Amino acid sequence: MSTEVLVLLESNTTGTGRLFCASARARGLRPVVLTRDPARYPYLAEDDIDHVVVDTNDAVAVRAALPDHVRGVTSSSELFIGPAASIARELGLPHPDPEAVALARDKAAMRAALRSAGLPGPGFAQADSVDAAVRVAADIGFPVVVKPVHGTGSAGVRLCTDQIEVKAAAAELDPRPVLVESYLDGPEYSVETFDGAPVVVVAKHLGPRPHFVETGHDLPAPVPAATRSALGRAAAEALSALGLRWGAAHVELRDTAAGPRVVEVNPRLAGGMIPAAISGALGIDLVDAVVARALGEPVDLTPRRALSAAIRFVLTPGPGTVTAVDGVEEAEGVPGVERVGVLAQPGTEVRVRNSFQDRLGYVVAVGADPTEARATADGAAGLLRWRLTGPWGFAGNGAQ
Repeated sequence: MSTEVLVLLESNTTGTGRLFCASARARGLRPVVLTRDPARYPYLAEDDIDHVVVDTNDAVAVRAALPDHVRGVTSSSELFIGPAASIARELGLPHPDPEAVALARDKAAMRAALRSAGLPGPGFAQADSVDAAVRVAADIGFPVVVKPVHGTGSAGVRLCTDQIEVKAAAAELDPRPVLVESYLDGPEYSVETFDGAPVVVVAKHLGPRPHFVETGHDLPAPVPAATRSALGRAAAEALSALGLRWGAAHVELRDTAAGPRVVEVNPRLAGGMIPAAISGALGIDLVDAVVARALGEPVDLTPRRALSAAIRFVLTPGPGTVTAVDGVEEAEGVPGVERVGVLAQPGTEVRVRNSFQDRLGYVVAVGADPTEARATADGAAGLLRWRLTGPWGFAGNGAQ
């Protein structure tokens, strides 16, 4: 086994973290995950991944826990991209700018930076109390979106059409500060980028308002080339304004009547199995690209395929405990299915949080064109069933 180590500070929980470890091993390195709770990541035991239990919110403890022979430090968790970058900088290893990462993660500061750079965007203001949020919303004009200044995965993000809804949304997040911004109307996309340049535009599927839970993705987005170019330019301009031109970034935008407008800039690789879909459709391994960049090795983003991909999530309809999961083998056997993921295993307690945490599982499928990829993903996802205790009985995208 190699003595050279890729340190991964925590992980995400929806699949990509496992791929980071696999990529490190494929490159001849030993992945070591630093985490407060290894039980959060079942793949550590399943794949025999070395890990160190440490308080990852304690910078001094993290530095003391670093293994020998570290070649690179990174993270698949947005919460730990900045701390990982700081550690890598101290060790003289490749890293993104920690200050730029922090700027992007502070949604109010990000909005201010984009405005200072002359980029168009919604009206916005930070509110540090519920009453302030109500006043700000009235000044901006309805509808507005209320979201935590620091957050991820659509958690706590809500569309509000009047002051009563703003008060309720802000109260749920209190005492955390919130960002109130005018609603951007139009279809939503993400632009997956590397070193500040667009790689692919992804179309999003969102659940019902007033929340913004992602229920699926299609890529490359089935839109005219001019629309893809405009979205890509807007994403690149935002990254340049924030100083984020190193490694992967996930830029979310809406294509409004006035043109593309940035929703958020995430200084990390996309979650939600988008990297796996990109690999299946285009043959571009963005996970390996992030690992290579952290190691200071060359990155190859040359497309090797020209297919389409679709991702579909199965969400819990309500609270309960998972007692069984059915249909996995059937879904895996559907031609064109690349990956089936079970995120809620038997024994898992689930409830509706109106965020990515509502996901029970997913399907990633590829096809010769967007129609084929979508049909395959929808059909395979419809075969999956989670049996739940309580009044819901089951969860799935297909008919009962």
